[in-house]
Amino acid sequence: MIDLDFSFFIQLVNFLIALLVLNMILYKPIRGILQKRAELMAKKLDEIETFTQAATEKLSVYEKSLDEARKQAQEIRSSLKEEGYQEEKSLVEKAMARAAEIIQKARAQFEQEKETALQALSAKINDFAAKVVSKVLGEA
Repeated sequence: MIDLDFSFFIQLVNFLIALLVLNMILYKPIRGILQKRAELMAKKLDEIETFTQAATEKLSVYEKSLDEARKQAQEIRSSLKEEGYQEEKSLVEKAMARAAEIIQKARAQFEQEKETALQALSAKINDFAAKVVSKVLGEA
């Protein structure tokens, strides 16, 4: 069995004093440092979360503005394409009208030259006929 003598109480007081000294010198500062570290980590995690959220929002805004710019570019491209098509159509129509005008003038000039040639030939037809008859009949 255990004997409770005077040394037991001295050891108990010695243990309590050591526990108190260790608590003041070692355990409290370590717990304070651990608590400060936990607070710092929580603060940094909140900052990271805030930064990530802000970056996500900025990325979303950027993507929306990029999509809007693409839509505007597509609309501009379509309108310019349509404008070019209309311009091409107008130029082709003008060229066709000009070509028709040139062809008509050429036909009119051809007809005029044809009439002039026919008149010149009809005036000389009697001379040609007389020469042919004289050659056929043997008169030279």
